[in-house]
Amino acid sequence: MVVCGDESLYVGLSSDVDARVGAHNAGRGARYTRSRTPVLLRWHWRCANSEDARRLEGLLKKLTRAAKFRVIAGHAAALGPLLCEVARRRRQPNTQKPVATTLR
Repeated sequence: MVVCGDESLYVGLSSDVDARVGAHNAGRGARYTRSRTPVLLRWHWRCANSEDARRLEGLLKKLTRAAKFRVIAGHAAALGPLLCEVARRRRQPNTQKPVATTLR
């Protein structure tokens, strides 16, 4: 999560956070940040895999501005439910036995 030059917030994901912030500041990042440089990294979280990262990004984008600032400030009450939701949305392995069918 970065704070843009106009004090707006931008949420994105990247496998190389430093390079991504550099791209944003060089005007090669997301269209939203191009006219709002400089951007300053305020919060990031390392996820176990890209699927979890996409889920967390989506949940963060749905938060209000105030809630995003609570996450940046490190309030567990703001972050805990998000991480629980990411874990809950993980695909569970299919443990059901296949049903035999017959074609006629």
